[in-house]
Amino acid sequence: MACQQGLRDLVRDQVLGMPAPVDLRERRSRLLLLDAVRRLPGPFARLSGPTHVTGSAIVVGRRGIVLHRHKRMGIWLQPGGHLEPGETPWQAARREGGEETGLDLRHPAAGPRLGHVDVHRAPLGHVHLDLRYLLLAADGDPEPAPGESPDVRWFTWPEARAIADPGLAGALRAPHRWAAT
Repeated sequence: MACQQGLRDLVRDQVLGMPAPVDLRERRSRLLLLDAVRRLPGPFARLSGPTHVTGSAIVVGRRGIVLHRHKRMGIWLQPGGHLEPGETPWQAARREGGEETGLDLRHPAAGPRLGHVDVHRAPLGHVHLDLRYLLLAADGDPEPAPGESPDVRWFTWPEARAIADPGLAGALRAPHRWAAT
């Protein structure tokens, strides 16, 4: 668990250390996220306000990438969600990814790797400052926990790009960011 300022610094350093944005949407998202993390009193707490950080998992394996059909929105997305108290965005990505897919996920050997940033409107009028981390999975079949995603499956990269919403599409245009190293 990191203190609020320490977590702000870690997230800022992760974002600034990323490769160049894949598109204008990601460039804008990074700027919005960096400003919000600096300015908002509680950017990592879901209940601190309508704008907050979320952690997502880009789950990859030899079979491709795992996506789930979002329960409320009905679209295919990467697993992810809100941070629990005391959690970092990369811990939330791993926890949420595991819950929503039922797969045993791990960060790369070198540690958590941030691969994409997307800022978007979410249900209930919230703004999610979404940090997307690479998570590795064995090639088993997804088996989400009860009450989680009703439809989870492996997709090839071309299949995933064909069904991706605009926020996920940018991340999928840069598969080299998701190579397991």
